[in-house]
Amino acid sequence: MFRSFVRQGIVAAASFSMAAAPVAANACTSFVLAAQDGSYVYGRTMEFSMPLHSQLMVIPRNHAFTGTGPDGTAGAGLSWTSKYGAAGANALGLNILVDGMNEKGLGGGMLYLPNYAEFQDVAPGEAKNSIASIELLTWILTNFATIDEVKENLPKIKVNKAPQETFKMPVPLHVTLHDLQGKSLVIEYVGGKLNMYDNPIGTLTNAPEFPWHLANLGLYGNLSPNEPPARKIGGESFAGPSTGAGMHGIPGDFLSPSRFIRATMFADSLPPLATGLDAMDAARHILDNFDIPPGAIRTEAGSDVGGGVAGWETTEWSAVADLKRGIYAIWDYKNPNPRALIFSELDLDAKDIRTVSFEVKADFVNLSK
Repeated sequence: MFRSFVRQGIVAAASFSMAAAPVAANACTSFVLAAQDGSYVYGRTMEFSMPLHSQLMVIPRNHAFTGTGPDGTAGAGLSWTSKYGAAGANALGLNILVDGMNEKGLGGGMLYLPNYAEFQDVAPGEAKNSIASIELLTWILTNFATIDEVKENLPKIKVNKAPQETFKMPVPLHVTLHDLQGKSLVIEYVGGKLNMYDNPIGTLTNAPEFPWHLANLGLYGNLSPNEPPARKIGGESFAGPSTGAGMHGIPGDFLSPSRFIRATMFADSLPPLATGLDAMDAARHILDNFDIPPGAIRTEAGSDVGGGVAGWETTEWSAVADLKRGIYAIWDYKNPNPRALIFSELDLDAKDIRTVSFEVKADFVNLSK
């Protein structure tokens, strides 16, 4: 699959755009894995310098929402009622999903897109048909079951430039989505224009725009899980010093283009996965490769990254979602043991939104005796 993206001229395009593009370190990484039993498992990391204080959140069916207006006034935007129950992770104590899935197996998340994301101008008469950027995933997961439904209906509303209270600006983000038909979609608002891209590989990180990342794949067409033969020079054979030579040259830094390449290669190189449970296990191991230790990325106050605060960007939490079995599992910086929401056990006809803390103290399992 990976090698199919090496197209004539793609390397030149990626090289040119790389030279011109500002690339931020915001480090969210996402991908999707397919299993032989028809399961699709979506995985992602969440990195930020500013603590997001995320909780698990369950949205029931028939819950009334009112979006934020273009000037930031709560309740001045689009009104809707949730058609489907949804669950995932929120942020900043808000009743919005930044990541999650719904009861129909549509899942995905919002990832930071600084320097590129610019949302739509909304006239006063259009305010009631608009939402803020941070409300986009919630609107999608509570209304639609498939990628095709999202593509049909998203152009009918506006995503406005409402500033978010903590960020003091519209939150610059793009959205990755996956469904049980095996389709993936990237949603980006750039220059005030809605762009929806079918995603043939399922990977998404951060800036630049998604088409840039696809073009950049062509620069790494040499990467392979297969070991190359020994090099013969002057009658002598020179073998690699260890296994892994096929992946020699894979970028290892935390920049979003490098993470895009690594996530794509790791997902594409997996052996066949029999079940969704196998895919969840594999997804967790892939996500471990993107865990950022404290001190690796420092952010400055007032910058466009990490929430604009001074601090250390770390992996705050990671999550995997089995879209077929309806399982959303999450683990955080202090505790690598997954905590899960299982849709078959959730009350999706509850009267109100439910939030659940997933801050559970980690402990050693004593196997001494």
